[in-house]
Amino acid sequence: MTHLTRRVLLAATTSLVLGLTACGGGGSSSSSDTTPIKVGIIADLTGATGDVGKPYHEGMLGYIDWLNAKGGIKGHKIEAMANDYAYQVPKAEELYKKYVTDGAVVIQGWGTGDSEALRTKVASDKLPFMSASYAEVLTDPKQSAYNFVVAPTYSDQMRVALNWIAKDAGAQAEVAVFHNDSPFGTAPVADGQKWITEKGLKLGYKAYPMPKTPNFVGLLSQAQSQGAKYIVIQNVSSPAAQVAKDIKAQNLGMKIVCLNWCADELFVKTAGAENAEGHVMLQPFAPASAGKEGNKVIDDYLKTKSSTLDAKGLHYAQGWYTMDVMAKGIEKVLAGGGKLTGEAIRSALETMDAVDTGGVVGTGKVKFSADSHRGSTGTGIYQVKNGKFVEIAANQVP
Repeated sequence: MTHLTRRVLLAATTSLVLGLTACGGGGSSSSSDTTPIKVGIIADLTGATGDVGKPYHEGMLGYIDWLNAKGGIKGHKIEAMANDYAYQVPKAEELYKKYVTDGAVVIQGWGTGDSEALRTKVASDKLPFMSASYAEVLTDPKQSAYNFVVAPTYSDQMRVALNWIAKDAGAQAEVAVFHNDSPFGTAPVADGQKWITEKGLKLGYKAYPMPKTPNFVGLLSQAQSQGAKYIVIQNVSSPAAQVAKDIKAQNLGMKIVCLNWCADELFVKTAGAENAEGHVMLQPFAPASAGKEGNKVIDDYLKTKSSTLDAKGLHYAQGWYTMDVMAKGIEKVLAGGGKLTGEAIRSALETMDAVDTGGVVGTGKVKFSADSHRGSTGTGIYQVKNGKFVEIAANQVP
């Protein structure tokens, strides 16, 4: 009886150890372990930025599907836990808590409001966090220890836009900034004014929050009183397109310079090619029409789904490559035989080789360091001509 008891206990202990090894510690380097890698995704599909949030989200899920079909990362499939938060910060916080409880090892967020609201929490929980927000505060490890930003910040985009305007104007010019009335909208406003002062640019500068209104004739009247010939827009596509319509209808002769969230195909489609003609798009993510090598893999994948990147739009590529950069950090941890913890993924992201996006993101490559989580500073500048994006300047940095 004593020997039998010992054998039973030994068998039970062995079984427990094997079970813990299979589940253990957020990941394993064992070649036989195929535990899924859980990624928490906070998406805006139906909220204020759903027009651009939906294709971005689809691009992220498309990348995961493509990668899983190839075997995942070192034999581990990605398990996407994705939910719509409708651009409501409290809902994002609820989803974040759920994802942590459910075992997510990284988080993909969306907006500036939720990214900034969660940044101290993700630092405390040691969970790497990327999102579609390019607020400058998220790039500083001292302030946002576990946030990583793959593209030029809104402030860097504003700096590039103001440099271009100063060159295009060739003399003193007035700039009006139309922005979403939110943390996302205001993120680059003060930095824009600071840049003008620091660089001695001959530009007047005034910011205007964009109200929820059927048109922006009143706002444009204020900008006209300022003497503005350039309208920088920090907002999504639909309101920016209405500004273009109103400029044309009022025969104001102003030139829009869209930062990345309105610099897209949806702006042209919604405004109409005639109204969009001549306006300038500052876009860190190359559209399909730019013919960048990195977009080919996306297009090839989409063709298997009876679609194309041209049909999906550049925000699809934006979501795709944001997930790709995160996946490269995860891959480095597993390739080194390490356990898949937030700390290990953060270290991998900070030390891994530059991720080559084939010319799609910024200057083409995304690179972080322990001192800076700003992955890129470069952006392309395009102009709408006959309904298409034509590149007028590549790899522009502040």
